[in-house]
Parts: sequence; structure tokens; C-alpha cells
Amino acid sequence: MAGRVRPVVVAPGGDGLWFALEFLQHTGTFKARGALNFTAARLESGVMPPAGIAIASGGNAGLACAWAAGREGIRATVFVPETAPAVKVARLRELGADVRQVGREYADAARACAVFVAESGALASHAYDHPLIAAGAGTLLEEIVAARPTVSTVVVAVGGGGLFAGVAAAAARRGVRVVGVEPENCRTLHAALAAGEPVDVPVDSVAADSLGARRASADALYWAAQPHARSVLVPDKAIVAARRELWRTHRLAVEHSAATALAALRTGAWTPAPGEETCVVLCGANTDPSDLGF
Repeated sequence: MAGRVRPVVVAPGGDGLWFALEFLQHTGTFKARGALNFTAARLESGVMPPAGIAIASGGNAGLACAWAAGREGIRATVFVPETAPAVKVARLRELGADVRQVGREYADAARACAVFVAESGALASHAYDHPLIAAGAGTLLEEIVAARPTVSTVVVAVGGGGLFAGVAAAAARRGVRVVGVEPENCRTLHAALAAGEPVDVPVDSVAADSLGARRASADALYWAAQPHARSVLVPDKAIVAARRELWRTHRLAVEHSAATALAALRTGAWTPAPGEETCVVLCGANTDPSDLGF
């Protein structure tokens, strides 16, 4: 599977910091990894109905699904909130997806997608809560370690937890620490850890278009409770500042979700030990860069 996605690019960020440039991936985010793994596995098992694949998404998972399905000539129906960024909706249509905008949040789109699947017989995919999706995302960790064997901590943004779960599962075998970072007001994983089970949370963040899931996956909760994993929170103000820093310092125009991971280091929510090598995953760049302060 990994040979059909673009290999990770690991670039220096200064002072023991490295960036995994996953926004260079197909469709602009790490989501291509999970979508391709899901689609390939279902085709190999002979499970692909005439109605194709349906998915609910804030935008990025839908883009990856449409891309992976399109490679195989499979129909993709993508449900997104009415608040989804126009740049993502336009790209979905360019990829040939049947785009349906429903409600104000990911949860609204997910409910509409479930109804469509029941009525059409389409194969239901998921933005994050599926073993094949998480496993595909986990290939990123293996590539980071191959590129930088001395990296000891990988920092990722968390929405529903697919990237976190996949990376944390792979990291456990490699002796690598994983830090999951969430906006203060989109804290699915943090709330799940506190409750001891996945629970619904309010969604209110500048990064909600990518990290706006209401509930973390059970797999993400399992891995977050392991000794090599950490869960931290950052405020929206720090996310905005980190995104602008990435542009001004490195000329990297990324989504707020990608900046969320870096914000953990800039706020001190996560502080690497002296001499430690840390890799921050810049997970996506499907964004309008007009507010970066050119």
C-alpha cells in the first residue's frame, strides 16, 4: 500500500525539530494513506457494491476517499457540512465525487451519510474510526523512522484519532513516543481519557474543519492510555500563531490542523527533553492562504 502513496518528506525545523511534510501527500493530507488502504483491501476481498463508497467528512477524508476511489473507477459519494471550506468542496468535485452538503458540523454529515448507505447499499467508509483507515495512517510512522532513526517523539494533531491511533500503534513497536494535540474546544481524546470511554464533546475551534469530530475512536482511546502516548491541549490563539510562524519562517502554507501539532511545542504543552529529536507532522494544507499575512 505504502508504495502507491507519496513517501514522507522529513525536513529540518531547527534545534532538534523535524517536520513530516504530509501536506505534500496526494490530495494534500495524510488521509490518502488510510483511504487507499481501505479501498484496496475492500477490492481485494471482493466487497465493492455498485453504489460505490460513501463517506462523511469535514473535507480532507472525503478528498482522500474520492481520490482513492477514482483511481479504481469507483463512485464516491461524500457528505460534508455546509461549513466545509470552499477550496475543499471545489476539489472534491474536481475529483469526480458526488458532493452533498448537510448541516453545520461533521456529525450532521455523518448522520446523512448513514441514511444514504442504508438506502443505497453503498460501502460505508469512515473519516477516522476504522482499522484499515488507522492502519494506513500508521505507515507514516514507519517512514519517519526510516528517514530519521534518531527521532524519539512524533507529535500529531488529533480530531477523531485515526492518525493518532495508527501512528501510536506503529510507534509502540519502535520505542517512539507519540503526543496527540487537540484544540482546547475540540477535545475528543482528552475527554475520552477523562471519562474512560469515548464521549461526545462540543466543537468550537479555528481548526474544526479538520479536527471537528465530536467523539474519538475507541482505538485512539486505547492507544492514548499506553505508556508511550501523551494527550495535550492548545488554545486557538496558539494554533493561529503557529500557522503564521510556519509561513513566515519556512514559507509553509498549512491548515490550522497542521499548526495545532506545532502549537504544542510553542506553548509548552509539550516540551522535548534537551537534545531530543522531535518530529511534528504537518498533516494537511487544503487551506485558503489569504489570511497568512503575505
